[in-house]
Amino acid sequence: MTLDMYLALGILVLMIVMIMSDKFAFGAPPLIASLLLVVTGLATVPEAFAGFVNSSVIMVAGFMVVMAGLMKTSVIGKVQSSMLALVNKGGYKSYALLIVVVMFGASLAGPGSTGYYVLILSLISTIPYNKKMPTSKLMMPLGFATNHPLIPFNVALFYGVTVSVLETAGFTGGLSMSKFAVVNFILTLGFLVWALVAYRLLPDHPISEDSGFDEVAVASEINTMPPWKEYATIAAFVLSVAGMMLMNVFGEAAYVIPGLAGAFLLIINVLDFKEVRDNMGAPVILLMAGVIGVANALAETGFTAMVGDYVANSLGTNISPFMLIFIFALLTSTCATFTGSNMGSVYIFAPIAIATSLSLGLDPTAAAVAVVISAWNGGYMPVDGMPAMILGMGKYKLPQFWLFSVPMYVIRIFALSVGAMIMFPVS
Repeated sequence: MTLDMYLALGILVLMIVMIMSDKFAFGAPPLIASLLLVVTGLATVPEAFAGFVNSSVIMVAGFMVVMAGLMKTSVIGKVQSSMLALVNKGGYKSYALLIVVVMFGASLAGPGSTGYYVLILSLISTIPYNKKMPTSKLMMPLGFATNHPLIPFNVALFYGVTVSVLETAGFTGGLSMSKFAVVNFILTLGFLVWALVAYRLLPDHPISEDSGFDEVAVASEINTMPPWKEYATIAAFVLSVAGMMLMNVFGEAAYVIPGLAGAFLLIINVLDFKEVRDNMGAPVILLMAGVIGVANALAETGFTAMVGDYVANSLGTNISPFMLIFIFALLTSTCATFTGSNMGSVYIFAPIAIATSLSLGLDPTAAAVAVVISAWNGGYMPVDGMPAMILGMGKYKLPQFWLFSVPMYVIRIFALSVGAMIMFPVS
């Protein structure tokens, strides 16, 4: 390892320790880490703070503003009332039903949909604390459930990436989309089983403070907007979600559509400037923006690629096909978790996994499928969008977050590897 690798890894570890210590304001550790990148010469000022002009961060910040407006509508009041009824009813059955409902919603939005997980997390954060069903018991399972469609028909993105990496590697054996969807379903079942088992492990505490927007103000203004403002606010929300879901159509414009929708809500006085400012600069946005510079520096030093090459050279020829797939899925998802780059992680590890499979005389399809899907199924560290929002909005301490997320992570990757092996035999 080079000196730059050691420095980047040290800054990453320091950032994690600061997050774990709970001694720093939420969002401060990544900013401190970004400053250290500049001081150590690992990044220039624009590189270290690149997260603040990152397209995804700008998109989420704009959408947080739109969500703050949507929370004032009677429509959300009714949705919240339905969720609140289940929460007030309390008990394990209500918990399980809420998870299934969110997973059905993910079937329409698609796995990893930014708009959907921000919507669900925002809704949960507005529910008052109830001892029968504390919202701290809902934020993690429902947040992660947004990434697991119960009916996985909307998997075109993952499918296309898998086909791409296989063809790039020179493998043209074809890929069944229906079998690919079944692999996603097996992964979803793995998550669902863990979420149902983990109910008693989840902490019990209020989460309303600093959740990302002003719930008190929202609660007081629900049902007070004139109808035309409600319709305009809902239209702004629909436009924002549609823009994020159709990035391949709108291109770069998709990233700023939520911001424009938020500006529209400011103009028609659904939100005042203070509300817009507070939501765009919410602590969770600072966290998302701050970690990007650290993640980029780690990748730029060659640390991630070095780990991939080392593992490929160390596996040897006697490893079982399942362990080969499982290890590469772990490596890819871990890389994506720490760097925040899903696609980048896929294109680092997928070629190595495919080449290793071919050198062992194995069909590489299962390895490619597992590697691609795993890139969106890390999340055991709060250094990327959804996990960071879950940690911050749920007011969890890092050990509480890990108690749920680490077993979830291992179970999901195991289920994914099993599903890939079943649907795409290697021999």
